[in-house]
This record gives sequence, C-alpha cells and structure tokens, in this order.
Amino acid sequence: MTAIKHALQRDIFTPNDERLLSIVNVCKAGKKKRNCFLCATVTTERPVQVNVVKVKKSDKGDFYKRQTAWALRDLAVVDAKDAVKENPEFDLHFDKVYKWVASSTVEKNTFISCIWKLNQRYLRKKIDFVNVSSQLLEESVPSGENQSVAGGDEEAVDEYQELNAREEQDIEIMMEGCEYAISNAEAFAEKLSRELQVLDGANIQSIMASEKQVNILMKLLDEALKEVDQIELKLSSYEEMLQSVKEQMDQISESNHLIHLSNTNNVKLLSEIEFLVNHMDLAKGHIKALQEGDLTSSRGIEACTNAADALLQCMNVALRPGHDMLHAVKQQQQRFSDLREQFARRLASHLNSVFVQQGHDQSSTLAQHSAELTLPNHHPFHRDLLRYAKLMEWLKNTDYGKYEGLTKNYMDYLSRLYEREIKDFFEVAKIKMTGTTREGKKFATLPRKESAVKQETESLHGSSGKLTGSTSSLNKLSVQSSGNRRSQSSSLLDMGNMSASDLDVADRTKFDKIFEQVLSELEPLCLAEQDFISKFFKLQQHQSTSGTTTNEVEEMDGVALSRSYTSSVPQTISSEKDMIRQMMTKIFRCIEPELNNLIALGDKIDSFNSLYMLVKMSHHVWTAQNVDPASFLSTTLGNVLVTVKRNFDKCISNQMKQMDEVKISKKSKVGILPFVAEFEEFAALAESIFKNAERRGDLDKAYTKLIRAVFVSVEKVANESQKTPRDVVMMENFHHIFATLSRLKISCLEAEKKEAKQKYTDHLQSYVIYSLGQPLEKLNHFFEGVEARVAQGIREEEVSYQLAFNKQELRKVIKEYPGKEVKKGLDNLYKKVDKHLCEEENLLQVVWHSMQDEFIRQYKHFEGLIARCYPGSGITMEFTIQDILDYCSSIAQSH
Repeated sequence: MTAIKHALQRDIFTPNDERLLSIVNVCKAGKKKRNCFLCATVTTERPVQVNVVKVKKSDKGDFYKRQTAWALRDLAVVDAKDAVKENPEFDLHFDKVYKWVASSTVEKNTFISCIWKLNQRYLRKKIDFVNVSSQLLEESVPSGENQSVAGGDEEAVDEYQELNAREEQDIEIMMEGCEYAISNAEAFAEKLSRELQVLDGANIQSIMASEKQVNILMKLLDEALKEVDQIELKLSSYEEMLQSVKEQMDQISESNHLIHLSNTNNVKLLSEIEFLVNHMDLAKGHIKALQEGDLTSSRGIEACTNAADALLQCMNVALRPGHDMLHAVKQQQQRFSDLREQFARRLASHLNSVFVQQGHDQSSTLAQHSAELTLPNHHPFHRDLLRYAKLMEWLKNTDYGKYEGLTKNYMDYLSRLYEREIKDFFEVAKIKMTGTTREGKKFATLPRKESAVKQETESLHGSSGKLTGSTSSLNKLSVQSSGNRRSQSSSLLDMGNMSASDLDVADRTKFDKIFEQVLSELEPLCLAEQDFISKFFKLQQHQSTSGTTTNEVEEMDGVALSRSYTSSVPQTISSEKDMIRQMMTKIFRCIEPELNNLIALGDKIDSFNSLYMLVKMSHHVWTAQNVDPASFLSTTLGNVLVTVKRNFDKCISNQMKQMDEVKISKKSKVGILPFVAEFEEFAALAESIFKNAERRGDLDKAYTKLIRAVFVSVEKVANESQKTPRDVVMMENFHHIFATLSRLKISCLEAEKKEAKQKYTDHLQSYVIYSLGQPLEKLNHFFEGVEARVAQGIREEEVSYQLAFNKQELRKVIKEYPGKEVKKGLDNLYKKVDKHLCEEENLLQVVWHSMQDEFIRQYKHFEGLIARCYPGSGITMEFTIQDILDYCSSIAQSH
C-alpha cells in the first residue's frame, strides 16, 4: 500500500502541488466490484485547499488517472454505518450520497481518522461524523505517548516537504566543499554536527553579552508601566466626570423629548380645531339667508342658493375618527340639521305657493287664446321657476321626502291647468273643423261661453263608441275633368245634416291645416315641459332605462306600430328617465283622449280625412322618435297613430263593403259606376297627400285591396246589368280605370293597369262583334254555304256549278243589298250604340270606328270569296269600301 501511495504522490499529486495524506482502496456498494482509491490531499500553497480525490487505475493497468475531486468543505456527513461492529462500508455526503465499501476496516478507519483531523484543523468541526466509534476519534486527539499519532497530521505535513531551488543549491555547495560528503556520509554528518555545536555556543555567548542592554530595556519597561498606571488614573477620573455629564445630558434629552411631544400634540390639536372651524363653521350671512332670505327676488334666491350649498358642505364634511364624539361637533351637527329642516320647509311652502299662483295666472290668459287655435306659452313661468333649479337639487340631495312632495304637487297643479288649456284648445279645433257645415256655422255664431263650449263638446263627442264606429260613405267629390260631377248616392253622414255632397277639396285642405296646427302646437308644448322638468327637478333625460314601461308591437296589416303600455303592478322607478315619463304622463294625461276624440270627429266629418291624419301623424311620430324613442311625446303619438291607422283601414274596408252593396237602376243605362269614380277620387287625393310620405307602404297595400275589389265589383255589376250590355259596362269602366292609372302613374298598380287595358280591349272587340252582327245577313248565309262546300272537298272554282250556289243565286242575293239599304242599317246601328254608351266616357267615336273597321273586314272577306269561287263572272257588290267610309262618316256627322 505504501508503494501505491508513493506512486500516486509522484505521478498525480506532485504535478498539481498537492500532498497525499491518506488513502483507502474502495469500490461502490451494490455494483460490480471495480476498485478505485479515495485520497485525502492538501495543497502546498496557501491558503491550503483540502480535497477528496477519486483515483482510478487505467484499463491497461500501467498507470493511474485522476477521475473525480470534491472539496472537503462540501462534505456534510461521514457515515461509518456501525460504531460497534467492524464494517467496511461507509457513506460520504457531498452534493449527493456516495456509498463505498473499503478493502479493509483498518484502511476505512485510518481514512476517516484523517478526515476528522483535517476537519478539526481546517474546517472548524463543520463535518458531522455519524456511526463513528468514539474510541477512534479519541485516538486522533493529541496525548502523551501517542504523540506520533496525535501529531500525525504535522508529521504527515513535514514528512514529504520538498526542498526549494535555493535550498538545493546551498546543499550542493556545502557538499562540494567536503570531498567525502557522498562516500562517507557518517563522517560528513559528524562534521556538520560539530559545526552546529560551534554555532550554538557562539549564539549563547552573544546572548550573554547583551545582558546589560536587556536590563536597560527592562528598566525602561518598568518606567513605561508606571506611566501607564498614571494615565489609567487620569482616565478613570475623566470617566467619572463624563458619567456625571452623561446623566445630565440624559435628563436634558428626556426633557427635550417631552417638550417636543407637547409641541407635536399642540400642533395636532390646533390642526384638528382649524379643520373643525374651517369645515363646520357656517357664516352668519348664510344662516340669516337660510332663516329669513327672500325667495322672490333673484338676489335673494342666489343668496339662499349659496347658503344652502355652504350648509350642505358643512353637513357632508368627512369627519376624522373621534370627531363625532365631541360635544361641540354634535351641537353643531344638530344646529345644521335644524337649519336644513327649517329652510326645506320654507322652500317647499314657497314653491307650492308659486305653483298655485301659476295656475291662477294662466287661467286668466285662457280667454285670450280661446278664439285662436294656439296654446298658451308657459315659457315665462318656466323661466321664473328655473331660478330655483339649484335649490331643488339641494332639496333632492338633503330631504328627498319634501322633494317628492313638491314633485307631486307640481304634477297635480299643472295637470289641472294643462287639462283646461288643452280641452279649450281642442274645442276651438273642433269648432274650426265643423265651421263650414251648418251646425258648425251655428256654433261659430254663438257667443263662446264656458257652458256653451261644454254643450258643444257633448254634442260633438256623444259617446266615444259612436264616434269611433262612424264612417263616411263613399259618395265624395269625384275628380273629373269637368270638376262638377257628384256621386249619385244619397247616403248621409251621421253628424247632423251634413251630406257628403257638401264637402269639397277646400274642406279637406282646411281639415289638414287644422290637424297639422294641432300637432304643431302640442309638440313644442310637450317638449318644452319635458325639458323644464328635466332641468328643474334635476332628472337626466339621456341614460339607459329599464322600468315600468315596456314595449309591445302591434301588427296591423304587416305594419309594426310601436305601442307602450304601463304595467299594472307598481314597481320602483329604476331611472330618472322613467320618472320624467311618468310625470309627463300624469301632467298631460288628457292629450291622448283629446287627440282620439279629434280624430274620431275628423273621421266622422269625412272618412277620407284619415289619409291626411295618417300622413301627418306618421311624420310627427317619426320626428319624435328620432329625438327620443322612449319619450312621452313619442309614446303618446305612437298610440294615437295606431288609432289613425285603424281608421284608415276602416275607411278602406267601408269602401270595399259599399262596392259589394252597390245597386244599379234597371231603367237607366249604367255608365261609369260610382265606386269606379270614387276610386279615382280616392287615388288622386291619396297621391297628393302621400307624396314623399313615410307610410307609403300602407297606401300601396290599400291600393291593392281597393283595385281588386273594384275589378270584382265591375264584373259583378256587368253580369247583373239588364239595360246596358255586359261588354259596354266592362269596356267603359275598365277604360276609365286604365285612364286613371295612366294619369296618376301609381307604380304599385302597374300590373293592374295592364290588366285593365286588356279587359277594355277585349270587351270593346266583343261588343263590336256582337253589335255589328251580320249586316248583310242573306249574303253572309250564302257565303257560309260556299265555305261549307269547299270544306267538304269541292274545289273553289267548281262551287259555281252547284245548283244552290250558282251565279244567278249570287246575283239575286247581292241585289237585295243596295247602298241605300246598307246606309240605313248602319244608321240604325249607330243609334243603338249611342243608346248603350254613356256620355262621360266619350267612347262612341272609338266604338263606331272599330265597327267601321270590322264591317270593312267582312266586305273584303266576301269579295275574296267571289274572286276565288266565281272567277271571271264579273259579279261585284253594289257598294264599295269608299261607300262604306262615306256612309259611316256622314252618319257620325249627322248625329
């Protein structure tokens, strides 16, 4: 083992400036036994580095190589496995646990002992030794007879100490000075010993010679010690003095600390007092304004507003912890509460008085507007009240109960005021609407007293059920080129003695202007009041809402009409916008019923007024919804629009119903049917009203329904007609319909226009053929026989050889129709057609021209048969085509 140790020192550790202290032959536990050596080494240079090195023999077996090295300071635990029994296994805990099995227990113990010594000397007992025999560690402690073992570390350190270059050079010089230094080492050593003894003696003599100087030095040291004692005495006295000073300074420091603490407390106390005084002190002027301030003048309102804001700031100040326990703060807060309550009562009482006074003042101005179709202006009242807007906001934030009370009182007073104004306004509108009728004129001449107005209202309204159920007949002014033809129906309107014949375009235009004036007056009134409510009561108009009002959509003929309804279950107002709408609904609760009554009256006067109302109301609803779809005005007008749309649909339905019920006189000719003329009137009126209107789709649907009904009713009347031929009824009426649609250019009725033209053309041709019949009856029968023979297979040129159809028979038949007889027959035909056709449509010449063309066609047909069947016979008719043209022209001119 010693040889291996020297070999490892020489080959591995000397080149790295390391010394090998201990070695153990080991292998890894539990694996194939491949031996290696664990070496404990130290470096030769300072600071000393202690390592544990794993050395392995090369595969060829002729040299050793260094495999792994761990610093001893990284070793945490040495586990010997068993402190009692001999066991070659041990563990070293570095970054992980390494398990080893030594070749012998002695080598293991020697290695662990060396590690323990190195731990004692260099690592200050950092490593933990587990399961190591205490006897083994005690043997490593330096003691008397085992000094060599105890000092093994030192001997191990000195045993292999190498010479440096200078030492080697000195030894070589010394050995060169002695000839037998190598041959006789003992003599050389003895010589060196003698020289060493001589040097030791010289050293002792030198020490003894310097005894005097040593004594002097000792004396000086004694004197220095005395000086040190004196200095220590002075320092002790100084220390006592400083101790007293220290005690005095401590007292002064403590006194200063108390003074500083007192000053700090005073500053904080002053800060708290200043905070309370600055934030909870209300000026005397503000207190006086709250108690006695003038709430009628602008200056007094401004002073009260400033005082109320200051009071609110004082009451809402964020007190610091503990302030609310101070008696003065509690008193001040109570004083503020009393001031707030007193001023809130005074403000509420004053505003209630203003509301009441406004109702009386406005009532006095109603007489000025009674004869005019205008609503009183509330702007001065709003302007005066808006001066209190900031005070209302203060009241809302401080005393919501009184704020709600004022809101309710305002709605109560203003709803009664607006109800009087709006009812009077609608009374004037109704009187102006009925002014051209007999009853209306009577109403206009009567003195306008309140009782009379009430009677007029009752007489005009009757019951709402009667009004909404009343309809106008279709006997309205027909729009004709002559402009003076009226419907022949004698049905009367329900209202008084007004008949449809008394109405004209001027009446409808007048109604349209009155209705537009009503809506134009109501819109700014509602918008101004809503804007005032928002500003005065400090309610936001623009925010998301969700509350008691929900929307339902009512489908009427495919048209979606927005309609709002209020839930019967009371709910909490979820937004200020809902509150505005509720206030507006209560203040203007009479608008919707009054509008519905006015609409019913207009519909009763003339059902065609529903067209005007639908267009006007649709435009106003569209305008209101663009501003605010959920506003009171938009909702109310939307509800009324539903009623107008129902009246419009009812007007269309009534026209269709009267078409079904129309009766035609059996003694007179039919002519243009009344409902055809009325459709023309309706279409012309509707086109003028609905030009560029938003609800054009409603009119187009009505057109489609009406034109289909007109087509069906015309055919029905034509089939039932006894005096006038069916073809004449169809021809004249469909010609009139076609002319109307062509003139008005209604895009949605293009298909119906083409259908009307086709029906007119077909029935014109049918009537011409039917009326013309066979003017040359015998000649027609003759040629029918000729055509029958040809159809049987006889050649045309051989027909003249038939006994019944020879040339003599043909000449006999032709002689029966001279030009005079033909003219007479055409004259009778013209008279017959003139009796059938009506004058209004002026189709006589058109029909006569068609008959002329048909007669000429028959004439040409007969001549063609003569030429083919009787060639070269020279037989011709006794009149020519020119004669026919002359006959027809002269007959037309003579009539």
